Amino acid sequence: MGRSYLVDDLVEKYLINLQTVDLPFVTGLLIGQIAVQKDYVVLAAQTPQREKDSQGAVSNGSAAASSLDGIDIQWVSEHAKQVSQMLPGGLLVLGVFLIHPPELSKEAQNMLRRLLFAVEKHVSKGRLWKVTEEDVSERVMLQICSKTRKAICRTFDVLDPKSSAKPADWKYQSGVSGSWQALQCCVELDLEFPVSDTSSANMDRCTKEGLQKWAKQIETSLCLINGKRLADNFDVTAGLKKNAKANQPTLQAQILIPAAGLGAEQRSTASVQACSGVLALKGVVHCRAYVHTSKPRAWQAVEAIKRDVMNTVSCRTEMLFEDLRMNEGAVGSRQPLPLRVFAPVPSTVICVCDYMFPDESTADVSERFKEMLDCDIPEDSIDTSQEAAIEKQPNINSEECMDSVTPEVPVESTKRQKPLRPYIGAAVAAGVALLAAALSLLYLGD
Repeated sequence: MGRSYLVDDLVEKYLINLQTVDLPFVTGLLIGQIAVQKDYVVLAAQTPQREKDSQGAVSNGSAAASSLDGIDIQWVSEHAKQVSQMLPGGLLVLGVFLIHPPELSKEAQNMLRRLLFAVEKHVSKGRLWKVTEEDVSERVMLQICSKTRKAICRTFDVLDPKSSAKPADWKYQSGVSGSWQALQCCVELDLEFPVSDTSSANMDRCTKEGLQKWAKQIETSLCLINGKRLADNFDVTAGLKKNAKANQPTLQAQILIPAAGLGAEQRSTASVQACSGVLALKGVVHCRAYVHTSKPRAWQAVEAIKRDVMNTVSCRTEMLFEDLRMNEGAVGSRQPLPLRVFAPVPSTVICVCDYMFPDESTADVSERFKEMLDCDIPEDSIDTSQEAAIEKQPNINSEECMDSVTPEVPVESTKRQKPLRPYIGAAVAAGVALLAAALSLLYLGD
């Protein structure tokens, strides 16, 4: 028997509306949570359309209806990666959908398979956490005929390139988007990564190696929920009011990381490493996760919040080094780092997140939510209070760093480029988004 997907009826209405758009075909993402036997789908988001090029051609949906060759797999994959960065712990891109005319049914099956594997590969690239035996590697593809509205749901094992399609049960249900338990926590960062030279490529490599060691500590650390260590199979909603239409009290998580941090491991090996500088990551990040209220186990909640910690740090450092690669030589300057902000998805109890830079407003964030998730989120519903902005410090040059180093001074980055309909198809040029955290390059000299 294949997997079962419980899909919110809001998703059904959204997909029906897409079948009436004036395009020969539409691609998009399915977003939700993987459970033991059944998965929950709470959002669907169509792939943003690319603007016309100089010849007036448009890809991804505006090619002739006689072929699906107009689908840009790289564009869809980049959209999936950026959407995944907007999702809190516990939620992920479950798969892809394709709405097409009946004459393209056979071609659509092959295209969906290619999209599914490409999306998973791109989304998982650079991920800090390790896949465990409990992780389900099946991802879903939904094929919808725009004329008959017939939907075919299949899954593939994305860890097996030779896997064949398996039938899956796709069932719409009311209230799926309202049955979620939220967890939140704040995690303090105090990490230092030695670098042999200050080129962006080398700093990127050294930081990734350091973060991988830190991620192992996060994965094996003790996590308390409401101040208690719960047994793995304990129902985290036990004792709470069960009402799918009402917000459940947010559970407070606490991740206990060894106080010595990475330094303990380095000292235990008694190693000496020659370096020309140290990349310091200090501050506090706000993290959030969701688990479905159908008997959520403690291990699922703990895993979800830990992975949100690792995902947000990985995402922000990746953004930093992409900026440094595009602006080599700007390493020594600084500016305040962007905030992680949250916003509720309309008609659900789930929040999504984004990163707001100092020169941006909530209007910019709202626009990105619309572009990425095809979702109208009012500006006044965007919560910017969870991570406090860092006060801008006076500049410190490399000579001053020898005697006067302030670890909590952030590296300056150039402004993020304005929408490329939206920020996909090209690398995002943005500073590291460690809100309430600071990143600084400390030159140690020869």
